[in-house]
Amino acid sequence: MRIKVQGTRYKVKTDRSLDYLPCAAHLRGFTLIEVLIAMTLLGIMMVLLFTSLKICADSWEKGESKITDVNEIAVVYNFFQRDLSVARPLWNELLVEGEKAFSFQGKAQSLQFVSAFPASAARSGLQVFSIDLLEEDNERFIRVTVVPFAAPAEGEEWPKEEVTLIKHVSEFTLAYFGSEDGVSEGVWAEEWLNKTTLPRLVKININLDNGIYWPEMIIDLKVTDTSDSASLGFGNTGNINQPLVHQ
Repeated sequence: MRIKVQGTRYKVKTDRSLDYLPCAAHLRGFTLIEVLIAMTLLGIMMVLLFTSLKICADSWEKGESKITDVNEIAVVYNFFQRDLSVARPLWNELLVEGEKAFSFQGKAQSLQFVSAFPASAARSGLQVFSIDLLEEDNERFIRVTVVPFAAPAEGEEWPKEEVTLIKHVSEFTLAYFGSEDGVSEGVWAEEWLNKTTLPRLVKININLDNGIYWPEMIIDLKVTDTSDSASLGFGNTGNINQPLVHQ
């Protein structure tokens, strides 16, 4: 700003900081309605976010549970397929003391047979497998007991190994298909006791308390013949690790 006084020019400095003062519109804040709308939108976004996370966590947990169930079924099936399918048709007085008995004895909820562990296993050679449905503390489970198919040394007991195959069992049934002479037409039976041959097929049904469906397992026994050469006694255990009869 310039001012003339008596022909002389004077420069007058003005305070220009007033030009930068905010107007009343710039000083206005958020209204209560705007704050409520923002908080509502933020709450909706948080609900959607946590709902999505919960759905993802539930899906992951169900997937893990499904994988566990499938693996459990696979383990049980592989056990029967690996060991039961190659059961040996042997005679031995060791299974019933003082009595010559056939190695394979099947009931509706229990089974006994002789099979061989591979040479790479810690316990190689022929073993007696006993499968039983047991109950303890109001819980039913299937237990597998394994002992060597050989006479123990004098003064010693059979080294026994017990493994729980599966827990929380609501139903466990076995059925056997075959004929006594191995020639005639076979039929399904709930028991296979005091026979002289192996059954051709063994059907296994398992149901669990959680209601998960288990497919019916039918195991084809690969060794079906028996002969006098398959008879082993207390004094004849030198070749128990050798295969006796092959299909």
